[in-house]
Amino acid sequence: MDIWEKITALQRDGVAAVVITITAVRGSVPGQVGAKAIVTADGLHAGNLGGGKIEAAAIARASAMLAGPEFCETLTWNLQRDVGMTCGGEMGFLFEKVTAAPPWHIVVFGAGHISQALVPVLARLACRIEVIDTRSDWLEKLPSSPNVTRHMFATFEAGVAQVACGSFVLAITRGHSSDRPVLRDVLTRFPDIAFLGVIGSASKRAVLIRELKEDGVPAESLDQITCPLGLPLGTNDPAEIAISIAAQLLQCRK
Repeated sequence: MDIWEKITALQRDGVAAVVITITAVRGSVPGQVGAKAIVTADGLHAGNLGGGKIEAAAIARASAMLAGPEFCETLTWNLQRDVGMTCGGEMGFLFEKVTAAPPWHIVVFGAGHISQALVPVLARLACRIEVIDTRSDWLEKLPSSPNVTRHMFATFEAGVAQVACGSFVLAITRGHSSDRPVLRDVLTRFPDIAFLGVIGSASKRAVLIRELKEDGVPAESLDQITCPLGLPLGTNDPAEIAISIAAQLLQCRK
């Protein structure tokens, strides 16, 4: 993975960073023009600026920038006078802060046929996907992608621990009986969940609403449920359902 791919990955994961580029050199110096490094809150993430005191000074400046309001800065350091090195040269640096909003978080309950078609579509987007199921064989069929994480639990509702208030949650489990506890626990913990969709028909929604009321979920929270899930287009083919769901999620995110 090159430096640009690492920057993209950090943005996708919602991690702020400072990219340091050597822009000029004069005299005896340890680095070369064009060399880059990435600094996150954890320190040096990738790259090489020549090591030693000059690299440590650049990392320290980048760390301070992460905590401050600056987004871009150019500096020229005399290695002997400014950094305390024996070298008498000078190096110029460009510091650029790369910020990223928290990643779009999608939690999919169920790894069945529809999810098998849906997850590859979503995996190409700038989002973080977590798929929860009780069956390891179905989870293993999902595509390998850096933004897709598989979770196997004894029950679907155990996976609600992966949900946050800003998550987009999709209940696409094996059926009504396993959707219900997921919806109950999500709405109990997060009555203002960003998005909560359930695969099924309008009649299924009516049954779920009645049962969730019996479970003690407040009526006002039940308005959060989107069911049927997906825009009204295409057929009942899993691939077409997947496209309709992805389109609805993009529409709601916007």
